[in-house]
Amino acid sequence: MGIKRDAADIWFSKAVRLRDGNRCVVCGKDQSLEAAHIYGRRLKSVRWSLDNCLAMCHYHHRYYTEQPIEFRDYLHKLYGDGHMEMLREKAQQVFKATAAVKKEIAKHYRDEVRKAEADPAYKIISYN
Repeated sequence: MGIKRDAADIWFSKAVRLRDGNRCVVCGKDQSLEAAHIYGRRLKSVRWSLDNCLAMCHYHHRYYTEQPIEFRDYLHKLYGDGHMEMLREKAQQVFKATAAVKKEIAKHYRDEVRKAEADPAYKIISYN
């Protein structure tokens, strides 16, 4: 059984896909898009952080999940060592995801998605 998705996850996923132009960041495909987390969703400190997620087609999401060394190399080329080091440090922090916090995260990303849909030039802001 996987990790349960709630409103925060659903709106976060929409924000990731919208931020990435509703295309896979690897191949540009615009179908079967998924929010691919760099650090898994179990780490609440980065679960809803835009720094920790990319829009990928189902194929590339599965491919990089099964090829973690290639995924690491791809990410370091895409973002650089500095970004990846900051993300690693952020992933090690403790974050308490209460029901109230999840509700706040869902509202944040719902509002961000609506702003970006209304204005394509709008840059979606990460919750954390």
